[in-house]
Amino acid sequence: MKKGEIYEGIIEKVDYPNKGIVYIGEHKVIVKNGIPGQKIRFVINKKRSGRMEGRLLEVLEKSPLETREPVCSSFPACGGCMYQTMPYEEQLRMKERQVREILDQALVLGGQTDAQGAAEYVWEGIHRSPVEFGYRNKMEFSFGDEYKDGPLSLGLHKKGSTYDVLNTEDCRLVHEDMTKILTCVRNFFLEKGVPYYKKMQHTGYLRHLLLRRGVTTGEILVHIITTSQEEHDLNPLKDLLLQLPLEGKIVGIMHIINDSLSDVVRSDETRILYGQDYFYETLLGLRFKISTFSFFQPNSLAAEVLYSVVRDYIGCTKDMEVFDLYSGTGTIAQLLAPVAKEVIGVEIVEEAVEAARENAALNGLDNCTFISGDVLKVLDEVTEKPDVIILDPPRDGIHPKALPKLLSYQVERIVYVSCKATSLARDLESFLAAGYRVERACCIDQFCETVHVESIVLLSHKSPDNPITSESL
Repeated sequence: MKKGEIYEGIIEKVDYPNKGIVYIGEHKVIVKNGIPGQKIRFVINKKRSGRMEGRLLEVLEKSPLETREPVCSSFPACGGCMYQTMPYEEQLRMKERQVREILDQALVLGGQTDAQGAAEYVWEGIHRSPVEFGYRNKMEFSFGDEYKDGPLSLGLHKKGSTYDVLNTEDCRLVHEDMTKILTCVRNFFLEKGVPYYKKMQHTGYLRHLLLRRGVTTGEILVHIITTSQEEHDLNPLKDLLLQLPLEGKIVGIMHIINDSLSDVVRSDETRILYGQDYFYETLLGLRFKISTFSFFQPNSLAAEVLYSVVRDYIGCTKDMEVFDLYSGTGTIAQLLAPVAKEVIGVEIVEEAVEAARENAALNGLDNCTFISGDVLKVLDEVTEKPDVIILDPPRDGIHPKALPKLLSYQVERIVYVSCKATSLARDLESFLAAGYRVERACCIDQFCETVHVESIVLLSHKSPDNPITSESL
């Protein structure tokens, strides 16, 4: 098999997160962005050390698992979601298998096995999202064109493309309020002929539309992200947005200036066109103030499920010192605070830390301390010693240099929340080598129709001074 050659085959299975496995004779080829059982045409685009990858060209025959019709007009071209033609139960089964295979392999390699050599821990399955569609409380849409030199588009990128942007005006991952706002914004700039920012030439004005909406409160923030290369009066757009018939309510409209060369949503300057730069959301009886760049789980209702599991896994924290690392807006910290001695949250995003402090005050919690900084550096400065640790790192997992400090605490319990199972498996190698073992594990589907899934594991440390018993768990 050579690069550039085109083949046809059946996707036998999909490994985490979206690696379709196709066999051509004895050759195994990884083709991303497919569904198990699909017959596809693909081109070999990578070949090294006997490993081959193909790029999907066309789906020739549907999978037997595809028993539903698409729910939006952009499927399957849009890269926003992949599995909407699969029944939700099939999506859950596939994600559960993917995560469990990764964890089992990590534990076997780490020596945590039973007499038969199988991974030994309690697997508790996958928790479904309470709602399958319209669940996202945050969405970043891009300005661009659907094809070269085409009319202005606003939506999500085409699958596998960093340039082509589809008009996703009926996206089912978000609430209808967001769709109405997106359509209004696109039409406004389309009528005025305002150019979008071209990433290669670094010219143009329109970059992104960032929307955040409280699922429980209906409060909405609208952010129009542009460069500083042009000046346009956005007050007429503000007025149009405020006149939209929405189920929720717009509480803030911001104009964010971003001249960064990288294609990320960030702010060099934020101008408030209307209202405020924050909204409120309620989780498990607590109220949270969320600002533009604060990290908050994107599926609020599934986040309640996730945090309930974390609270169950961590067990009793009465009179304990709790470290909540990568704490975001302090959600987990505040759920554990009422019975803990003290909770210390560490988060690198300063804006999120400020929100966490405000949220703790809002919820009447005076035993939460939130520190802004890199976990790697902050742990060297904190004098307190934790009794239990909660970890919820970014997709790349824990910084390797931070692991020795975490392990040196030798706390009885650690709960690790992961949004990338392969990063979790890599970090587990260090925990297992240091005397920890995985007691319980499960996954939470916060990202229906997509390849992503959250994983949670409970790690325990066995030592003469700190024995692990069934009663303590």
